[in-house]
Amino acid sequence: MNDLPLLGAHDMARFAARGFLRMDAVVPPDINAQFLREMGDIAPPEPGRKLRRTYGEMLANAGVPEVGAGVPLARTYPAGSAMARLLALPVVAGAIRSLVGDDPVFDHHFLHVTFPPAYHAAGGGENVSQHTHQDSTIDPRQAFDLQIMYYPHDVTRDMGGTRFIPGTHLRKVSEAALGRYQNVRGQQHMVCEAGTLLFLHSGIWHGGGVNLSDRTRTMFKVRINPGSSQVAKFDLSTLERPTGQRPIFYLKGPQPLSVEQILMTPEPWFEDDTGRLEFVNRVKFWRYLTGDAGYDADYWLTRLENLATA
Repeated sequence: MNDLPLLGAHDMARFAARGFLRMDAVVPPDINAQFLREMGDIAPPEPGRKLRRTYGEMLANAGVPEVGAGVPLARTYPAGSAMARLLALPVVAGAIRSLVGDDPVFDHHFLHVTFPPAYHAAGGGENVSQHTHQDSTIDPRQAFDLQIMYYPHDVTRDMGGTRFIPGTHLRKVSEAALGRYQNVRGQQHMVCEAGTLLFLHSGIWHGGGVNLSDRTRTMFKVRINPGSSQVAKFDLSTLERPTGQRPIFYLKGPQPLSVEQILMTPEPWFEDDTGRLEFVNRVKFWRYLTGDAGYDADYWLTRLENLATA
């Protein structure tokens, strides 16, 4: 466990600021191929055959175990299965430990398949993208669940890869209220090689894109709960120890890369006023992740917590 390659401070700060980390093509081809074999074949489109039926049969026959929520993640997948092998990869296990701590707990998983137009035409349905949403209900915790999205094959732009909006994870909203937002400045779409993993904060706004290609798109999602403290689980040796607050607003040149620089980098959708609330939320989140209750970046919380009176 101690030999795992943990996330460094800068990667952890990126996750704190943006709500995701992406690891391209880190799952070896043999695991990707095994996973797709275990999922099985998908019936071709047939006139009059409803897509719900095709999807239901696929889920029933796929090699995904039925697992109750609350099971230790280490006991979720059979030994030797593609998912067990994937989760045992050092780079994956190290990221999970860095983000949710020791002894993570399985919440749920799901096999997401986005079908091309031929299936919708055959079944008489409409081929549309999934609405933008946060998963589950309003979650007021500062602690967070981790969602891993696994792409076992190449995803092209026309296959409608997952879209997500960086930096939205600290906005507490109702899931259904997000459905009206379909295109937000700075949103990203997953176009990737086989074996790519997307580690998401459970609060990030996201949705599945519409598949306009001629083949199905498969993505497997696993949601993980922390089983113990999430505080200071990344590689603390990479954490800079600033001696004071850096200059703000009036700057004579670019600032060096640092945790503060990462946390204070805005997203394209930030407004000049309410965007500052996101900076405050990021500082609070970094305090949680590090266990440093006195930490501040660019004086945001210090000025708010100043109890001095005239």
